[in-house]
Amino acid sequence: MFKSVVLPVALLGVAASAGADEGQWQPHQLPQLKSELRRIGITIPAERLADLSKHPMNAIVATPGCSASFVSPDGLVVTNHHCGYGAIQRNSTPEHNYIANGFLAKTRADELPGGPNTVVYVTEKVENVTDRVLKGLAPGLSGKDRHEQVEARIKALIAECESDKAYRCSVPAFNRGGEYYRIRQLLIRDVRLVYAPANSVGDFGGDIDNYEFPRHVGDFSFLRAYVGKDGRPADPSPDNVPYQSKHFLVVSAEGLKAGDPILLAGYPGRTSRYRLPAEIRFARDVDYPAKVASITADLSVIAAATMGNPDYTVRYASVAKSLNNVLKKTRGLLDGFARKDIAAIKDAQDTGFRTWYRQHGTGPKNLLADLDAAIAADMATAQQETAWMEATHSDLLKSARTLYRLALEHQKPDAQREAGYQERDVSFIKARLTRLEQSFVSSVDQARWRAALVRYARSDAKARPYGLDALLPAQNALAPLYKNTELGDTTRRLGWIGRDADAFRKSNDPFIQLAVHLHDVGMALEERRKEVDGNLERVVPLYMDAVVAWKKSQGKPVYPDANGTLRVTYGAV
Repeated sequence: MFKSVVLPVALLGVAASAGADEGQWQPHQLPQLKSELRRIGITIPAERLADLSKHPMNAIVATPGCSASFVSPDGLVVTNHHCGYGAIQRNSTPEHNYIANGFLAKTRADELPGGPNTVVYVTEKVENVTDRVLKGLAPGLSGKDRHEQVEARIKALIAECESDKAYRCSVPAFNRGGEYYRIRQLLIRDVRLVYAPANSVGDFGGDIDNYEFPRHVGDFSFLRAYVGKDGRPADPSPDNVPYQSKHFLVVSAEGLKAGDPILLAGYPGRTSRYRLPAEIRFARDVDYPAKVASITADLSVIAAATMGNPDYTVRYASVAKSLNNVLKKTRGLLDGFARKDIAAIKDAQDTGFRTWYRQHGTGPKNLLADLDAAIAADMATAQQETAWMEATHSDLLKSARTLYRLALEHQKPDAQREAGYQERDVSFIKARLTRLEQSFVSSVDQARWRAALVRYARSDAKARPYGLDALLPAQNALAPLYKNTELGDTTRRLGWIGRDADAFRKSNDPFIQLAVHLHDVGMALEERRKEVDGNLERVVPLYMDAVVAWKKSQGKPVYPDANGTLRVTYGAV
C-alpha cells in the first residue's frame, strides 16, 4: 500500500533510513519506469504521476529556490524552515524577534505578509520545445551569435506563454542544452507567514548538523497562498482570499516501517553527474576552495559588524543563514572529494566513454577536442566571474548597476532586451530593491565590500576582468561613497526606475557614477560568457547524445541533471 508522497526537502528523519534508487526523473519519464515503480510497491499509476494537473503532482509547488507542497484545500503550504526565513526575518524586530522565538498566527487575520520576494509557483504544464529552440540554427555561427539566437527564441516562447499574466513561464535547458522544455507556472504573489518554529527548534544543531543524516530538527515552516476573489493571482491585499488548492498532501498517521515505498518529488537545485574530469578537478581544486574562503571571510565580517546591535543582527540574519547553508554544502562536497577520489572515478568513466566513442560514436570526429576546448574556456571565464563578484560585493553597487542596466535596456524594444530586464522582470527588480530595506545597513555593507576588495587584490591578476582594477575605489576610500549616496533610501532607490540612461550619466551619486564606469567592463565579461555558453550549447548536447547512446549500449537509462525544475525519485524505507 502506498502511504504518502513527501518532499525531499521535508523528509527529515525518513531520509536517514530511506534508500532511493538512482535518478532525478522528469515526471513525463515515469511511465517508462512503471514496472520498477510497481516492483517497489508504488500503486499510483505512473501515467497519473506524469500528469501535473492531478494528485499528487499538482500539490508539489515551489517557492524561490525551494520545494514546498500544499497541505490543505485553503492554500496552506509547508516548506523548510530556511525557505521561510526571508519572511520570518522581514517581520522580525529586536522587540518581536520571530527568528529567535518563532511565530504562530492563531487566526488568518494574524498571518504576516511574506514580503515582495515570497511567492509560490504552481507548475501546470511542461512541454518539449526543443525543435522550436534549436531547429534551423546555422552551423557556422559564432558562440555568441548562436547563444543570442537561442535566447531570442526562448524569449519569444516565454512571451507567447505569458499572454495570461497570471503565469510565469521559463524555458530551461536539459542535458546541458540538448533539450528545452517550456514550463508554465501559476505565480501566486500574495503569500503570508503562518507558522515558524523558534530558531532553537528550526535550526537545532546549527550548521554543524546541516546536510547531515540522521538529523533531529524541526526544519519546517508554514505559509499560506492568497489570490483575488476571482481566484486569480493578485498583488497583496487585505481583500484577497486563500487559494483553493485543487490537490494537497495528507500526512499519514500510520507512520512508516521498513520496506515501505517512498516517492520523493520537489525542485532540486543543480547536480553535476555528467561533468567531465577536468570540471571535477576545477571544482575540487579551484572553485569550491575559493567559495569556502570567500564565504567564511564574509560571515566573519558580518558577525563583527553586527555584534552588539540587535537590529543589525536581525537585518542580516537571513543573509547569514543563506551563506551558512552554501558554506556547509560546499565544505561537504570538499569532504566528499577528500574521502573518495571522484576525479579518478570520472577518469575511468571518461576513458571508457572515449574509447567507445572512437569505435562506435556517430557524432563529429572532432567532438572530443571541441568539448575539451569549450570546457577549458568555461573554467577560465568562471574565474573572471568570481573575481568580478568579489570586486563588486556591495548591495548598493549591485542596486546601482541593476538600475543603470535597466535604463539602458529600456531603450530597446522589449523583445530585444536582455533576459532579466524585460517588462516581465520589472516587478521582480522592484521587489529585490524593496527587500533591501529589511536586510541592509550601510556600515555593514561597507565592511563587507572593503573585505571583498582585499580578497580581490590578493587574487591572481591573470584571472581578473581586463580593465577592472583601474576603476575600483581604494579599500580605504569607501566611506565617502556611502556618505554621499541616496541609494540607501528605499524611496529614492526605487525612484531611479524609469529614468533614462542620460540621467545616470549626469548623476553625482557616487554609486551611480561607479555603476556607469564599470558598465563596459561588465558587458565585456558578459559578452565573453555568451561566447563560451554558445560554444558549450553547440558541443555539449552532441556529447550528451553520445553519452546516452553509450549508456543505452550498457542497458542503463539516463536522466538529466537537476536544474531547479520538478523532479521525482523513488525508493523504500
